[in-house]
Amino acid sequence: MAKPSKLEHVTKVVDPQELYGVITQASSQNPAEVHASSKRVEELLNYFGTFDGLHEIAATRSVPLPVRKQSIIQFKNKALNHWRSRKLLSDEQRVRIRSRCMTFFDEEDDTIVECNEVIVAKIARQDYPTHWPSLLADIMDVIRANLEVFCGSPNDNPRSTLALRRGLALLNSVLKEFSGVKLPAGVKTMIIDQLHEEMFAYYSKLSSMISALVPLALSDQRTADNLIVAHFIYKCLVKMALWFWPRLSQPDSGYAKLEPWLFQSSTGQLKILSELRINLVLALRASGTSDRLTLLSIDRLTRHVRVFGKFFRRLQQLKPDKFVQLPTGNEIVLYYWDRVVQATNGPPELIQDAPTAVFPVRFLLQAMVLFKENLSKWTPFRKGGPKTETSIDCLWDLWSCADESRLALSQEFVEDAVRLLVTRFIPLNLADLEGWMSDPEEWVNVEDKENDQWEYELRPCGERVLMTLSSQYKVYVTPLLETTFKQIIAQPTVDSASVIQKEALYPIIKRRIAWLIGKWISDMCSPANDPNVWEILIHLLRDRGPGTDSVVRLTAATALRECVDTVQFDIDVFAPYLPTAVTELVKLMGEADTMEAKQRLAKSLNVVIECAGPRHGLGTAAGEEWLFKAQLLVVVTSLVSVSFSHHNTSDAHVLQAMKEHSSLNAKVAINLDEDALNLWLAAVRNSSSLGYAGGPGLIDLVPLAVSLLSDNLDLLGKIVSIVESYLFVDAPAILQSFSQPLMNAFVKALTGQAIMTNQKDILVCLQFLTQLAPATLWGQAMHFAGLFSHIVNLLNHDESSSILLTECIYLLARIALADRQMFLQLVSATAETANLPEAKIWEAVLDHWWRQFDHMSEPRHRKLAALGIASLVSTGRPEVLDRLPNEIFNLWTDVFFEVKESRSLAENEDAGPLTLHWDLDQVPQSYYADSETTVEFDRRKMFLDNDPVRTTQLTNYVAAALQEAERNCGGIHIFNQYINKTDPTLLKQLQNELQT
Repeated sequence: MAKPSKLEHVTKVVDPQELYGVITQASSQNPAEVHASSKRVEELLNYFGTFDGLHEIAATRSVPLPVRKQSIIQFKNKALNHWRSRKLLSDEQRVRIRSRCMTFFDEEDDTIVECNEVIVAKIARQDYPTHWPSLLADIMDVIRANLEVFCGSPNDNPRSTLALRRGLALLNSVLKEFSGVKLPAGVKTMIIDQLHEEMFAYYSKLSSMISALVPLALSDQRTADNLIVAHFIYKCLVKMALWFWPRLSQPDSGYAKLEPWLFQSSTGQLKILSELRINLVLALRASGTSDRLTLLSIDRLTRHVRVFGKFFRRLQQLKPDKFVQLPTGNEIVLYYWDRVVQATNGPPELIQDAPTAVFPVRFLLQAMVLFKENLSKWTPFRKGGPKTETSIDCLWDLWSCADESRLALSQEFVEDAVRLLVTRFIPLNLADLEGWMSDPEEWVNVEDKENDQWEYELRPCGERVLMTLSSQYKVYVTPLLETTFKQIIAQPTVDSASVIQKEALYPIIKRRIAWLIGKWISDMCSPANDPNVWEILIHLLRDRGPGTDSVVRLTAATALRECVDTVQFDIDVFAPYLPTAVTELVKLMGEADTMEAKQRLAKSLNVVIECAGPRHGLGTAAGEEWLFKAQLLVVVTSLVSVSFSHHNTSDAHVLQAMKEHSSLNAKVAINLDEDALNLWLAAVRNSSSLGYAGGPGLIDLVPLAVSLLSDNLDLLGKIVSIVESYLFVDAPAILQSFSQPLMNAFVKALTGQAIMTNQKDILVCLQFLTQLAPATLWGQAMHFAGLFSHIVNLLNHDESSSILLTECIYLLARIALADRQMFLQLVSATAETANLPEAKIWEAVLDHWWRQFDHMSEPRHRKLAALGIASLVSTGRPEVLDRLPNEIFNLWTDVFFEVKESRSLAENEDAGPLTLHWDLDQVPQSYYADSETTVEFDRRKMFLDNDPVRTTQLTNYVAAALQEAERNCGGIHIFNQYINKTDPTLLKQLQNELQT
């Protein structure tokens, strides 16, 4: 039996001199000293005062730099997760640390400054504005003072400029952190009101200086400083703009007045800076200038231009319809496209993936992505679409139109764009073709990886733009592509390169057809219900004649998977092609040489089988190729799911697969673990029983599940899902045979290194367990394993996550509802084991029952808390009844107000079903745990329908609990001693609810 730790312990206080010595040793260049100090450093991090001491060392300039860096890194990595801990930090220390954070503005070491930025941002996330109201004002004071020096004198002041850069970078980090957190109501608006006008004025002043740059000025330090300061100011403005962008269209938001100061001015500023940068780089290329400061200035200007593209792209992603309606939305996108045209009309060397290129690749990618995403708004074929067309040449005269979002592109513009894409960005070069022919499988692997990152590679991005153009303007694009193809065929070959390209033309086109069909249908441009789609893909999949090769077949296999794995997939249309598809995929797996190709093909086969239902055929062997076996396990999982859902299938196949898997050596198990567990989970979820008639059954694998639950942290989430599914099939049978080892395994996982998500999963699983089996099967095991004691320890631990604490209360409520006497026994036994009075256990439980109530957002959980505490009230325990006049009555009245329910009476006066006015018969999707296509879904649905939270009327349950408490506490006179302490208004409100 695991002996629980005591609930109370004293935290040691750090010795500052020892801390300094240990950190000095840890920052040594001597590996032996570093190794010797590492264990002590970890120990000291659990001492009170260590975090304050580390931060003080980092802020002390007289301390050697390596020691300061080691200190602030340790603080950043450890202190932020324990910032609210009363055990490790006092309020006074937190005040000192926040104050010290504001002393790093003139720090010269970048590592220390970057750590400080993270520290301030993370602390601000928790403390602003309540505990750190002066944060932004303090930062702005530094920025304001040093900006005045910076702008007021043409001479360089390195120290002031450094402080200005540090202040702006810190402000940017804080605003970025705030972007990902929900601040109290009105705080973000307050920040915008405080900062935006002043910051925009600073940026306007600096941008006017930058706009006047000439090539000779690039070698001045002041130019580089101007650029980086303006860059940081604009990034801060962007953060604030993105806050109010989603709410800009709300009439009462108050943000409409802010639209011109950033969106419209950003359009004009980008055009100025982009043209300036192009001209400057061309001038530098002509002069051959390449000194350090010049290159630094160009790099900073390039980064600054690129941040405009990131800003516009983010606006487009968040609100695409609103973006195109901006007064300058279409203008900016077509300006970007015009730069693509300009780049492709120049020499190829102007386009490079470098900040000093005339047209950097990343800039062109931004332009193409913005253009692609706006294309759906620029089509004459859209329902309710525009009547007018335009071309880029006449575009600039149209911005005064009443409805610019209804822009359509002319045939000339579309055809020019298509020609540009198919001649400059999409064609394979000679190196591509040589790689295709020398190693086709590797070529496909690389190509697929690039396609997954299409926003970061020119050719895949160009392909997506062409695909969108083809979809939106097919009347223009289709005949043009046909004409272009005929022209290429008719061209004579004049050298060996053109011969190679022409010979590869047919396979290239066939591959492109397969690729385009896959992307077209997977992107929902067309439904997968046309037999011609399957005819083409099956032909490309099995064709082994002239004009094709393995690249075409591998691409067709991927395209087949993409088309099948869509919402609009129609199995009836695909059914005639299924046997051939399976046969050809299996044949290709046998022919493939590399593991990546085999796995990709097995993935396609898996999707086909999974989506196509029971009509399948599979016959292949993986030999000793374990990575391939792993993917085939996924295929077998689909087969198991299909067969279970259509007819009864013996568990023997699954048992055999799992036994083979569990006997593999460690190296093989690493490759197969997750896929084997998926197979196991599918089998349990689709099984109607665990098997008991002397033959093999899934219950035979429970010891393996218990063992993995104890020891396999890497796949703990999946293992918990398997155990949970076992419980839904037959929890009493599982607990009769494995109650104690299962509880021991739960405790080992909870007290080990499991991540919070896995710990939450275990607590949810335990909640199900207490409902699916009687307390006599789990109560004693829960105590002997130390599980109840661990829950109480979590409640007493300052650093426990509120998410875990809330799940602990749900579990305690379930135990109380299932068997209140078992709850009392667990409290008594835990107190005895920990050598503590029972009152201490009750104090921890009841304190957090009330504290975590505010963290419960769903009505079903709040009702569960109310039912659970009512069950404990009914026991008449004085520790519980002491809380009755305040916490418990308040909790009940809150839930009564939120959870309205009634029970109708049938003609025979028996109680009818409970009507839940608070419930829409929906629970979060996570409740079903992705079991929708399995037998387990029905089990979970039935279990939910019979949950006491949904079947028990709260008012009746509370009234009965109060009556029982009156009897159990010693009678009406003693009970009234508790009731009489209640506020009369609250008591009256409660009585009214109970009488309703």
